[in-house]
Amino acid sequence: MKILLIADIESKYYYDFFEKNKLEGIDLIISAGDLEADYLSFIATYAKCPVLYVEGNHDTKYREKPPEGCICIDNKLYVHEGIRILGFGGSMCYNYSPNQYTEKEMAGRIRRATPKIFLNGGFDILVTHAPAFGLNDGEDLPHMGFKCFTKLLDKYSPKYFVHGHVHMNYGRMYKRTDTYKDTTIINAYERYLIDY
Repeated sequence: MKILLIADIESKYYYDFFEKNKLEGIDLIISAGDLEADYLSFIATYAKCPVLYVEGNHDTKYREKPPEGCICIDNKLYVHEGIRILGFGGSMCYNYSPNQYTEKEMAGRIRRATPKIFLNGGFDILVTHAPAFGLNDGEDLPHMGFKCFTKLLDKYSPKYFVHGHVHMNYGRMYKRTDTYKDTTIINAYERYLIDY
């Protein structure tokens, strides 16, 4: 199964220089946040597969105008052709805007999702906007990762952990891929294709 991961910046490859055949053969599209609703709606219009998303810290406009034709997996466990996908949007709280959470608040969101995780026997892909603490995150509060995400990886060992939020637009180096125990970590900045 080919899965297209996107986040943080609208890819000119799909938006400015779009051709329908660029989305052929893609079985699932997952946004890790901070993309314009119109961009996701555009992708969903031409994709022949579901487009899933979590909200980034800058996606507060989704409340007024959510991406059309897309499926929000924030605080949800979504199953697609047997692949269990768990989603948590938002970032570390730094100025109390919507889609920002303290460590305690994010841990509470995870706790509320635990019954869904248990009923599905775990999950295969964790999709978040922010990274996990100490795993490709920043040292500044807005880009610091969540410790509770690391605990999720420790407990359930998903195949993939997909995030956005930390990228070159902010003048910092970032790892595109990394590993943590049995989990492959992918920074979905702009676009990244995996073969699941």
